[in-house]
Amino acid sequence: MATVNEVAECNFEKLDMFTLAITRAHGKNHPEAFEVRNIFNTMKEKTIEAGTTGKPHLEEEFTQLRKVTSNYTIPGDVCGTYAGVYNMLFEADQAYHA
Repeated sequence: MATVNEVAECNFEKLDMFTLAITRAHGKNHPEAFEVRNIFNTMKEKTIEAGTTGKPHLEEEFTQLRKVTSNYTIPGDVCGTYAGVYNMLFEADQAYHA
């Protein structure tokens, strides 16, 4: 199982682009996409501040994400990018709590 820092290093650049893309593509029908983007931005900042050696304190953000996304349930009317965001965030959540 990857550490949260490894998952961040692997996925956060993609998540940065993808969370912005889903707000543009799906924000009208899925306003939660904006919340996901805002929570992700907070997580990214905390991870950068913690550096590569420290574990960022992201419990609150993952709790918010699970609530906003209904435990990362992918809506039926979204694109693969949207699904990818939820899958990468789920992976990060699992790594964080491992």
